[in-house]
Amino acid sequence: MRQPLFRNRSGACEQIVFAMAHLRWEERLPVRKAFVTGASGFVGARVVRRLLADGCDVAVLATPNNPMQRLDDLVREIQVWRGDLASPSSYRPSLVAWKPDVCIHCAWYAEPGKYLADEKNFACLVQSWDLLKEVAAAGCKTAVFVGSCAEYDLSQGFLRVDSPTQPDTIYGAAKLALALTGAELAKQLDIQFIWARLFYLYGPGEDERRMVPAVIRALSAEKTFAATSGEQVRDYLHVDDVAAALSTLAHSGTPGTYNVCSGIPITVRSLMETIGGLLSRTQLIEFGKIPYRGWEPPFVCGDPQKLQALGWRPQIPLHDGLRQTISWWTQRDTR
Repeated sequence: MRQPLFRNRSGACEQIVFAMAHLRWEERLPVRKAFVTGASGFVGARVVRRLLADGCDVAVLATPNNPMQRLDDLVREIQVWRGDLASPSSYRPSLVAWKPDVCIHCAWYAEPGKYLADEKNFACLVQSWDLLKEVAAAGCKTAVFVGSCAEYDLSQGFLRVDSPTQPDTIYGAAKLALALTGAELAKQLDIQFIWARLFYLYGPGEDERRMVPAVIRALSAEKTFAATSGEQVRDYLHVDDVAAALSTLAHSGTPGTYNVCSGIPITVRSLMETIGGLLSRTQLIEFGKIPYRGWEPPFVCGDPQKLQALGWRPQIPLHDGLRQTISWWTQRDTR
C-alpha cells in the first residue's frame, strides 16, 4: 500500500479568525426553527434529536410513504411535511408559512454499494440547488449542507479544508459541484452557506450493509467475517458527534467549509479488532480473506481545527461508541 503523506496541521491565522467568529456567536439571534431534510436517514435522524435537545423547534421533509422509523418516537414533537425535494411546490407552502431560521440539508442518495457511481447523484445536485433557492425565498438566513471527504484528493495525507480537491467518483464530484456552486448561489440569495464535509461515520441505526454493523452482526451470530488485511487508515466519528457538529454549525451561522471528523487516524483492522474484542470473537474475523478494492485509498484522515474553533469537540471515544453500537444491534436483533 502507498504510504500516507503527512502535512503540516498548523493554521494559527485561521484559528484566530474563527476564534473571533466564535466570540461573535453569542451576538447572533438564536436558532429557534430548524428545517431538516433527510431526517429519516442515519445522520438526519440524529440531527433532529440533537436540535430538539438544543431547544429548537424542528420541521422535517419526508416523502408520503416514508415510515420515519428512526424518528417514530418523536413524531409528536416535530412537524413532518410530506413532500419531495424533486417537487419544490410540494413543500414550498409549509416552508414559507413556517419561516425557518436554518436549513440543515442531509438528504442525498446513499445506497451502499451503488451510490458512488450512480447517476442519481446528478438529480440530488439539482434538487439541492432548488432547495437553497426555496429556503432563501422563505426568509431562512443560514443553510448547512452536508458534503463528503470524497471531494478531496485522497492522496494528500491529513486533509485540511484548503487541501486540494480531486474526487474520483460521481458522488464526490457531485458533492464538490454543490459546494462550489452552492456557495456562489448563496451570495446572490443573501443566505449564509455552510458546507460540512463528513468523513467516516458509525453508530446505532446505520445501514446494516455497511462495514461496522456487518461485522457486529456477523460476530454476534458467531459467523466468520471475511475482511481485507485492514491496513487502510480511516477517520471514524460517532454519528451523535456528527449531529452535534452540524448543530454547532447551524447555531454559529459562520459560512465556509468545515471538516466534520475526529482527526484521529485508525486502521480498519484495529477498528474490527476492537469490535471483536468487545464481543470476545476476534478470531472469527478473517483478515486478508478478500482483496482491497482498486479505488480504495490507503489513508483518509481529516483536520477538524476549523470546526473546533467554534467550540465543538467529539464527546464519544471510539471504544465507548462501538460498545454502544453493539448494544443497539443486540437489542434490535433480539426484538
